[in-house]
Amino acid sequence: MQRLKDWLRALLIAFTIVVVVKVFVFEIFTIPTSSMEKTLIPGDLILVNKLSYGSTVPFTNYKLPALTSIKRNDVVVFFYPMDDAAIISEKSYYIKRCVALPGDTLEIKNKLVYINNTKQDFPEFAQFNYNVLSDILAEDTLRKYEINEGGRTFDSQLWQLTMTEKTKEHLEKLPYIKSIKDIDIPSNAYADYIFPYHEFYRWNINYFGKIIIPKKGTTVALDANNIFIYERIISTYEENSLEKYQTKFIINGDTTNSYTFKMDYYFMMGDNRHNSSDSRFWGFAPENHIVGKAQYILFSLQETIDKKPSVRWKRIFKSIK
Repeated sequence: MQRLKDWLRALLIAFTIVVVVKVFVFEIFTIPTSSMEKTLIPGDLILVNKLSYGSTVPFTNYKLPALTSIKRNDVVVFFYPMDDAAIISEKSYYIKRCVALPGDTLEIKNKLVYINNTKQDFPEFAQFNYNVLSDILAEDTLRKYEINEGGRTFDSQLWQLTMTEKTKEHLEKLPYIKSIKDIDIPSNAYADYIFPYHEFYRWNINYFGKIIIPKKGTTVALDANNIFIYERIISTYEENSLEKYQTKFIINGDTTNSYTFKMDYYFMMGDNRHNSSDSRFWGFAPENHIVGKAQYILFSLQETIDKKPSVRWKRIFKSIK
């Protein structure tokens, strides 16, 4: 009987340790979509450090103190801000790259990201969509260069493919490739699915901003146009009552023409820049939605042509940059 009690005690201690580690220290996630290709690809099993930015206490909206601050270009796991779950920790997970910090001024011009008027380098494995003109483009070629998205258009010679700059350079050297060009999106082409979903802001995935990322303690003057940018922050993320009357705003019963942010916010983008649901589509990521920093690829599986899983050995224990 004593031996059984010892075993049960040991199992309980082990279970408690596992739960504490999973909730507060590290957690393992599987990458389900291509939004971070080629940095992270579907089938990657990644290790996320929750201590880095402060762990979230389960079933609450409270976060423990952070060990370090988020830096530009960190790959971050966070709770999807547009998920309407009442408790933050019950929302679905997203993973993106942080491109702008609280207080930064962000602008995207012809897919180039500018922070505080300084052009930023693309991530090493960033992908974009291109128009490829070719009489023939075999499936074997696409597999060889790991081109997983896109295909032939209604024009038999035109392909729309997603690839890295390095892959683009390789394809351009092939004799049967006539040209590879950016898919042109005019700077004033309004997309109603792009944040903040108002025609005053004629933004799209290639042209976005300028916009200042909200920072805790800073005050913004409110007007009939920028309220569309800050409305969700005020009423949802920071839980205030908000009434709008053209240029008049009532927050928590008081008439005001300004608002002071209670939290820091971040601008997140996927490395698969033309195929990622990110801050261009849904706005800012609040600090209390941050889960942790993606650090390592522990394992990676891909599905082969015959539907059998195959291990991507070169990706195992690879650091995430």
